[in-house]
Amino acid sequence: MPVYLDHNATTPVDPRVVQAMLPYLSGPYGNPSSLHRFGRASRDGVERARAQVAALVGAQPQELIWTSGGTEANNLALKGLCAGQPPGRVLYGATEHPAVMEAAESLKAEGWTVQAIAVQADGLIDWPRFAAQCDAGPVRVASLMRANNETGVLQDTARAAPLVHAAGGWLHVDATQAAGKLPLSMATSGADLLTLSSHKLYGPKGIGALVVKAEVDLKPLLHGGAQERGLRGGTENLPAIVGFGAAAELAMLELEARTSQVLALRQQLEDGLRAIPSVRLFGAESQRLANTTQFALAGWDGEALLMHLDRKGFAVSSGSACASGSGEPSHVLLAMGVEAAEAKGAVRVSLGKGNTAEDVTGFLDALRGFAGQAA
Repeated sequence: MPVYLDHNATTPVDPRVVQAMLPYLSGPYGNPSSLHRFGRASRDGVERARAQVAALVGAQPQELIWTSGGTEANNLALKGLCAGQPPGRVLYGATEHPAVMEAAESLKAEGWTVQAIAVQADGLIDWPRFAAQCDAGPVRVASLMRANNETGVLQDTARAAPLVHAAGGWLHVDATQAAGKLPLSMATSGADLLTLSSHKLYGPKGIGALVVKAEVDLKPLLHGGAQERGLRGGTENLPAIVGFGAAAELAMLELEARTSQVLALRQQLEDGLRAIPSVRLFGAESQRLANTTQFALAGWDGEALLMHLDRKGFAVSSGSACASGSGEPSHVLLAMGVEAAEAKGAVRVSLGKGNTAEDVTGFLDALRGFAGQAA
């Protein structure tokens, strides 16, 4: 039976989430914007889910804007803040997801100055350099991820907020990987805008959200309707929204149990990895997501090792799923000062609530068979 160890790329939909969605695939079918009873029945589902997802991050329901996923939410945050503004400065973490990096870099074409925020060898922000960046002049927006999708390293976004605000900017926090895996709130994160994605916490794909404080001046990317306070036109994806709401509620209820389970499995995994002399762990000295381990096996290219492990029945990742197949070394590890050849060998294991100690034992046995061999 194949073993899935790639939960940071996506998670299987929880059967209870499927059950919550099913009535909305065959039942209420009115347009949620319609005023008649059919529309109101659909609107009830949308608003109930909005409250469920907002509760996951301690937000007010009216602060939450539905999107098609984390990528759209990140683009809406960065481009929506810069639209109609005189070009200034945009900052983003050097280890951000491509959905943030590329959205920020695209603003250069409109005259914006875009700068990366450096990290140290442990994957954490270089705070003196970041403070100097913020002191160098006005900032429109700075974007930082709460939890890195490759290493699992946790950034102290709350510490960043006063620096960004003092520079006149807004703080956007990409919480795509963090939500459902650790306690999270708008208040304690320091975020003015916060990105969420359903399929990272056992909900359906194709639905995400951007949480936006009321005082933030945001412009829409999509026009053509008054949905989502005029910030995201288009008829709502009702079944997926309902699924996201159910998944968020379950994540809140089961957070402690899920975390303790995957943390025990990660400890088992990393104890086994440290016993293999040719393995190097990345970011292991920093606080990380309980489910995430990134490592390299000497002499192996990450994608080659991934395919060999797949043949043995173990699904892992060589980095971000959005950049897989590129053949390039991880930009996250390069930013941490890892040599390109070693960064190209990185493999990520991301555990989920369905994994077992037997899964980890089997994975380690398979990996030991490749240790010392040439790719």
